[in-house]
Amino acid sequence: MQKTDKAPSKTLRTLAFGGGAACFLALPFISEVRLKQATQPLTDAWQYLPIEPRGSTLLGISFRPPHVATLGLDVRTTLQTLLTYPFQLIRLGAYWNRIEPEAGVFYPDELDWQIDAAEQAGKQIILCVGPLKTFSYPEFFVPAHHLQRPFPEHTLIKPSAYQSLLAAATALITRLVERYKDRKGIVAWQVEHEAVDPLGVEHSWRLDATFVEKEVEALRKADPTRPIMLNGFLPTSLPVRLSQWWRTRDQGDSLVVAQRLADIVGIDYYPRHALMNIGAKTLYLDGSKSLWQQWRREQMFARTRAHGQKVMIAEGQAEPWETVTTPPNPDGQGMYSCLPEQIIRNYNACMRWSGSETSLYAYLFWGAEYWMLRKQGTDTSYLQAFARILEQT
Repeated sequence: MQKTDKAPSKTLRTLAFGGGAACFLALPFISEVRLKQATQPLTDAWQYLPIEPRGSTLLGISFRPPHVATLGLDVRTTLQTLLTYPFQLIRLGAYWNRIEPEAGVFYPDELDWQIDAAEQAGKQIILCVGPLKTFSYPEFFVPAHHLQRPFPEHTLIKPSAYQSLLAAATALITRLVERYKDRKGIVAWQVEHEAVDPLGVEHSWRLDATFVEKEVEALRKADPTRPIMLNGFLPTSLPVRLSQWWRTRDQGDSLVVAQRLADIVGIDYYPRHALMNIGAKTLYLDGSKSLWQQWRREQMFARTRAHGQKVMIAEGQAEPWETVTTPPNPDGQGMYSCLPEQIIRNYNACMRWSGSETSLYAYLFWGAEYWMLRKQGTDTSYLQAFARILEQT
């Protein structure tokens, strides 16, 4: 009888413990979920938020010609307007299928004039030489004549299996570096974009770390004098962190590889983004105040400091990340994932990461093209929030 009485009691205790543990594990996730109306009224909150001093951190933007075209803007006018703002650093990209649209053709004219314009405006430049992955959707720009079939999903792209592609990629790196290494405005090179992470949620193939290592070797051989930046996505919410860990568990994610191969580790920071539409509302993940992410960030800062590396924000969220690829542009309203005041809040959060021992090398705002689209529609608040940071730091 005694045994029979204890068994249900033990089972109940086990279930209670398991349920309690599940609730405990679910708490961080629940605290990061937001169910909101996607479109929000614009306010003047951005005008009154305090702004953290930048100290020695360089401020700047990334510029994406493919995205400018998608937004229906003129590439030259957009860049020239942005360059009038008093930031210090701009990131430009080499898009392989635009530079080499067909076999035997080398067309760097678009990149030439971008570098010319940036230098004439007195900006420092980080040039991403790709080659396979460069910032701007779809983030993959290999010309069709170098890759007749798509990469198979759920595979690592290794040098041994793609020797001709690697040879073409390193040849492009060498050619670009040889072309631009005498440009005084270029202060660093970037290799790939989120080098070994999956290509968004659409694809599961990944570059093997040894593939990226060969590319870095080719670049260092072509120019041993400038630092190399590799960037990676820093998950801010628990679900995204768990997903990224699972998908990259064999060789680590792009930040891990950056810490091993790069001189500058670039963090892509997007604290708030949409997951899915639920009826008339949208489900968002907002990890801007999550405490658990602090551990990885501090570990990364300590490691880079110990190895003499610099850390920068390669992409600080300053445009909406909704459930569609192109950020929505509602007339007279803003999108919840990034209202104008979030530009300042995200910047402030990252500036607070800097300490006496580790200051950020640079902070690049992500979304300058979107600000120009908003301005075209008479909403200048995104641009003004950016300008206010520049003026007060």
